[in-house]
Amino acid sequence: MSTSIVMTVIGPDHPGIVNSLSEVLDRHGGNWADSSMSTLAGQFAGILLATVPDEKTEACLAELKGLSASGLEVIAHIAQTEPSVEPARTYALDLVGHDRPGIVKDITQVLTRFGVNVNELETEVASASMAGGPLFKARAILTVPEDVELVEIETRLEAIANELMVEFRRER
Repeated sequence: MSTSIVMTVIGPDHPGIVNSLSEVLDRHGGNWADSSMSTLAGQFAGILLATVPDEKTEACLAELKGLSASGLEVIAHIAQTEPSVEPARTYALDLVGHDRPGIVKDITQVLTRFGVNVNELETEVASASMAGGPLFKARAILTVPEDVELVEIETRLEAIANELMVEFRRER
């Protein structure tokens, strides 16, 4: 049997971070299953799902924690079970609008009100001199309950800002 470990990783960006993580997993017979990693403001930031044989889990967790000596903070959690899932559909959501403080809070409040789960979220603020200021751009993968109409969510999201463009696409 194997144990699923979900970990977050952060530290000053430099070559070899991903290699360090993969070497630890390899030494303990682990498998790198899923990840998302990025560099933000000079910091490496990532989230990773790995599986490790049950008998090697504790040693692997200890070695991952030991990476802090090299400036890399690893927070690891053992995944207990898969969450129960209500009937739902998966959509990609693209948003573009004028940036302002609180825009993510306002968007996520609408999604939460409809019981929508945010599975993935990527955001950026881009220069848009022709638009009169910076533009906020977001792409999200969402799980939407079967009984929720997309047009209702879209209407509420568009009401957040006059020029917020909202587009949903069905994911597989």
